Amino acid sequence: MANMKRPDGTGETGPGNDRKGDIRDDELEQRRRELEASLAARQPETLKGEDNAKAGGAIGYGQAFKLSSEFIAGVAVGVGIGWMIDRLAGTSPWGLIVFLLLGFAAGVLNVLRSAGLIAGFGEGKRGADPKHD
Repeated sequence: MANMKRPDGTGETGPGNDRKGDIRDDELEQRRRELEASLAARQPETLKGEDNAKAGGAIGYGQAFKLSSEFIAGVAVGVGIGWMIDRLAGTSPWGLIVFLLLGFAAGVLNVLRSAGLIAGFGEGKRGADPKHD
């Protein structure tokens, strides 16, 4: 059945069964190999191999755990301080509300600082510009 011709008399690869399709396939295969070589040359060494990919996933999980614990710690400390102020001063629930919001802000600030998106308080403009040292 694989050798059957179409009703119009042409073969499986088209009219006249010329070898243009094979030449085009060879050109495409050569271009594909060149593209793979180019991509492999541009790929960083840390991404090559399965072991490195698995290590990258573990590093990502570690970073996510670190950032989430930074945020939770900020909120927990804020709640703890607010609760203690409410107990000592009898201002319930205002101390808890205020320090919960402050803890939330501190947690977000800690996450941003830990992720490297903003500089810490001691790392101001002096450290960024060597002319001012």
